[in-house]
Amino acid sequence: MKLEVLQREKLKGPLNWHIDLQWFAAEDEGRTEEPSEHKIRKAREDEGRVAKSQELIGALGLLLPALVILFLAPSMLRTCVEMVRFFLLRAFELDPTRDGIISAAALWYYVRLTLPIIIVAVIAALFSNLIQVGVLFTTKPLVPNFSKIVPRFGRYFQRTLFSVEGLFNFFKSIVKMVIIGAVAFFLIRSKIEVLANLQTASLWVGITTVANVAIRMIIISALLLLFLSIPDYMFQRWQYRESLKMSVEEVKRERKELEGDPLIKSRLRRRMQEIMTRNVARIVPNADVVITNPTHLAIALEYHRENMAAPQVTAKGEDQTAFMIRRIAEQNGVPIIENKPLARALYKETQVGDMVPEAYWQIVALILGKVMHINEERRKRSNN
Repeated sequence: MKLEVLQREKLKGPLNWHIDLQWFAAEDEGRTEEPSEHKIRKAREDEGRVAKSQELIGALGLLLPALVILFLAPSMLRTCVEMVRFFLLRAFELDPTRDGIISAAALWYYVRLTLPIIIVAVIAALFSNLIQVGVLFTTKPLVPNFSKIVPRFGRYFQRTLFSVEGLFNFFKSIVKMVIIGAVAFFLIRSKIEVLANLQTASLWVGITTVANVAIRMIIISALLLLFLSIPDYMFQRWQYRESLKMSVEEVKRERKELEGDPLIKSRLRRRMQEIMTRNVARIVPNADVVITNPTHLAIALEYHRENMAAPQVTAKGEDQTAFMIRRIAEQNGVPIIENKPLARALYKETQVGDMVPEAYWQIVALILGKVMHINEERRKRSNN
């Protein structure tokens, strides 16, 4: 009784927080099979899901515009000086509320200063995506997904705290902070005396010195972050394949969707076999000759000189069907000629109803001549 009372008191206590351990259970439990090519293609084309590193995109998006600023810095600085001089000289002559030249000039200087950087940044973004995922255009990621609005604390804690992805992102953030902090520390330390004496230097020297340190800091940090993006990209590829892994049931279901239900396929196969058996039983007795491999292949040929330009393939088959053709031919007195090269060629190059290709007319004519001679001998023996 005392134990039950204590338990009830604990349940009523203010510190009682009920946390379902299923929040931290892996949702992909049981997904042990590697993703199929069909699932990977469907995730890419239909859902827009691909493996790519945002670190690579960010590093190139920082490095290339920084290099543009480095090379165009003198020109950009001259443009800035020209812009300041333009507006200061006309400060008392023009009214911003009435004179449109001010807004036009401001827009012109803005385009001159930013357009090269914007163009290179766009190229960097496109290039960094193309080298990772190739050409891919889909609007699926832009479609609103209201299910993401519903808070899923278990999934959130699992991904951010209790998963390989969360640990990797945590250490990656630490490494990025260390890289940027170390680059800033060593660069400023190497220029500490120069920076300390800027109070006695001219304005031009101060601007160029600080700008030099800043641009070097950006470029070195971007290069180091670019190297960091290599293991990040490898991790993203691994994680992408892990997220697409399939359960055994999913593999079976996909195979049924792509290849058809095995039961239905077996029924169709039996039905086709029945139809073929009836057709073979009806057609082979009318054939003039059956060419064999001798056991694996059988091709029935029929030739009527009056209305056929060349002998016609009336039936063909391999293994069980070939055995059936030979048996029906034997039962109906149709000559069976063994010619392995011709049997393989006709089986490969022709379909039922096709004429024999011209390349094989000579050998088929010899066989038909031999068959006619055999039939003539049979008629003579039967008459005697």
